[in-house]
Order: sequence, then structure tokens, then C-alpha cells
Amino acid sequence: MVKKETSRVLDLNPPSLPKRHHIILKFLISFLLLGLAFRLFVSDSLSFFTSSIVEAPPPLVVETNVVIEPPLPATSAGDLLSVNESKTIPNEEISMSFNASNVAGECDLFVGDWVPDPSAPAYTNSSCRDIEAHQNCMMNGRPDSGYLYWRWNPRSCELPRFDPEKFLDLMKNKWWAFIGDSISRNHVQSFLCILSQVEQAVEVYHDEQYKSKRWHFPSHNFTLSVIWSPFLLKADIFEDINGVSSAETQLHLDKLDKTWTDQYENFDYAVIAGGKWFLKTAIYHENGTVTGCHSCSGKNLMEMSFEYAYRRALKLMLDFMMGSGRKAFVFLRTTTPDHFENGEWFSGGTCNRTGPFKEGEVDFKDVDAEMRGIEMEEFEKASIVGAENGVTLKLLDTTRMSMLRPDGHPGPYRQFQPFAKDKNAKVQNDCLHWCLPGPIDSWNDILMEMVIRGAH
Repeated sequence: MVKKETSRVLDLNPPSLPKRHHIILKFLISFLLLGLAFRLFVSDSLSFFTSSIVEAPPPLVVETNVVIEPPLPATSAGDLLSVNESKTIPNEEISMSFNASNVAGECDLFVGDWVPDPSAPAYTNSSCRDIEAHQNCMMNGRPDSGYLYWRWNPRSCELPRFDPEKFLDLMKNKWWAFIGDSISRNHVQSFLCILSQVEQAVEVYHDEQYKSKRWHFPSHNFTLSVIWSPFLLKADIFEDINGVSSAETQLHLDKLDKTWTDQYENFDYAVIAGGKWFLKTAIYHENGTVTGCHSCSGKNLMEMSFEYAYRRALKLMLDFMMGSGRKAFVFLRTTTPDHFENGEWFSGGTCNRTGPFKEGEVDFKDVDAEMRGIEMEEFEKASIVGAENGVTLKLLDTTRMSMLRPDGHPGPYRQFQPFAKDKNAKVQNDCLHWCLPGPIDSWNDILMEMVIRGAH
């Protein structure tokens, strides 16, 4: 008898299985199919997500320091100028350059750096005959020339060189005046020297001391004046050419100097500035009486700060200019720092540096910070009045850019060949005025750019 167990084992016909086993088998098959579908779905999703990440652009990475190799200035073998081979720009400056945006396409002309410039100066002591002896450093024997090969470079825009031909064409039938102390006279000489490369000016006036002058450019009918008014106020000054006083200055804080106010109605452009004269000993007058003095011990007068006098002078001057009815284009130039080291001008101070300061190497002296602060405050107030009266008032903020140039002064070379007879001679230094040519020439680059901007 043949057993039927084999056929029973091989018989997968469901009816031959118990009902309970059939249900379990269906459940297992369904679970496996569901698992396989889920795995395929997740795999595709991960693949898509991964490919999206890979295709995304990498983030911008800024290195901690960027090194720029500037061109070396053209210097002779005997120059004392020390030039850094590279300049390191910190992160905050990199960030600032990335985020720079100019209002109406303009940038701050006074935020910048002195950069090496191999091109020659716009003039020399040979091509310009208007340089005063005290600022004629080349003629006086200054041995180095590296200070001539730098230019001011705003950080957010290009500053073109002063174009004398274009300037004179723009200024036909116009009159410019520089009003202030000997720094203003220093400035106007730079201005004249650049313009003289196109047309030689004719001197038509000078005062007895040759401190105030006027020139005419016949081909363009352009007039240029410098008016010596160191306080801008009425002042009786008793001082010789070397700065030695025989008596205290009598300064009238409520009266402007008529030397410039009587001519003001003629001016189309005026560059005006106060300065270091306010630090000198002076007796103050107001309303016809003596009200006090500055730095006048032993006079039995109330000691008053130079800040008080300086603010009074600027306010009175700006009120006059903004309200005179003459719609001139006015530049208020900020204070000029000196670079005396190891003393002052009267006590053996010197300035022997042969290259610019770098950012962070020097800061404002207290007196310069105070004077500039007053200038900024009075400028802001006067600007509002000027705008209402149709007067253009601009700030020629040369303080910081000048502070970075200790190498640009005559130093001992305010005199002719000071060491010709004795190499160790003790010579009075000039660490306030500027060699011509020199850093002050860049002030005129800025002036012209401001004029062009203001004309549009």
C-alpha cells in the first residue's frame, strides 16, 4: 500500500492548509512587500537630498589678512625714506570695503591712506617761482626726496590729480580767496604752483609785509587772493617774522577782521581757516572792554580757554558768510596738526621722519581734537543756515590726512643749507608748514574734486 504523505507534504493547495496558517502567510507577504516599497522610497529621497547639497554653491570665505604689494616710490640712492614692502589690511577694513556704498555716487574723500606714487610732482622749485624760501626744501638742501612720492588715496573711490587746465577753464571770470594764517599762505603757494604749469599769474597787489597778495591770470580773467588774518577777528599783533612777540596780542572776540570782510563781496570761492594762533597769549576784548585773557599769568585777569575764543571766532565768521547775501562757495578747512617731537618750535622740537605714519601709529593731540571738534560743531550749525540762504558750505577736512605725514615738513630746511658750515648745528625746525612740492598739494586734488561735485 502506497503511503500518501509525500503528496500531502508537496500539496500547497490552500484548501489543504488550515485556515489560520493561510491568514498568517498573507500577512507576512504583505509586510515584506510594504517594507521593500518603503526602502525604495527612502533611498530615492536621500539620493535627491544629497545631490541638492552637493550642487549648492560654497560659502564665501574671507581670509584673516590680505596682503597688498604696493609699487615702490621712485627714490634716489641717498633717500632716507623707509617703505614697507607690504601692507596688511585687517578684517574690519576688508568688511568695510565689501559693504561700501556711496550716497549719490560719492565717497568720503577724507577717509583714505597715503599710497606710494612713482609719478613726479606736478611742479618743482625750478618750474614754480612762487615758493617762499621757508618752504623751498629742495633749494634749502633737504637731502631726501622720498616724501614727494606719495599720493592721497580715498578708500572708496578714485581721486584724480588736480587738472590746472580744466580748472582755469572752469574758473573764467571767477575770484578765489584763501583766508587765514600762514598755513593758508602755504596752501595758496601750492595752488599757484600747480596753476602756473598752464599760465603764469601776474602779481597785482601785496601788503607791506607781503603776507596778503593778489594775482591775476589774464588769459582766463581769473583772480586769486591770499588774505593774512590769523585770528579772522580784529587783532592787534606784535610779533616778528620769527614768531617772537614784543607784547600780548589784543584780540576782539566780537569783531571780524575788516581786512577780509571788506573784500568778501568780490569772492566767488573762499577757503577759510582758523588755526594755532588761538593757542598764543592774548588779551580778550568784548563790547569794548577787557574780559579776560589766555595764557597770561601775572596780568591779574581772568584766565579764559582758547576753546572759548576759537568757538566765538568761527561762529562770528560763519554767521557773517552765511548771512552776508553773497552766495559764495565756501570751504571751511579744519585745523592742521604739527609734528614737533622732543620739544616745541621754541624749545628744540624736531621732525626728522622720512615716511608717512601708518593707520594706528598716531592719533590726534588733545589740542587738535578739541579744535577739530569745535570746527565740526560750528560747521554743522552753519550748514543749515547756509542751505536756507543759498550759500554752499563745504568742510575741507584735511586734519587726519595731514596728521599721517610727519615727513612733509621743512624741519631744519626752513633755512638755506643749515648744516653747510656745521653738520651738528642746532637749528630751529619748522614742523607745521609744508615743503613745496609736498603733501599739501593733495589738498588741491580734493578741492578740485569738491568743486566739480558741487557744480552738479
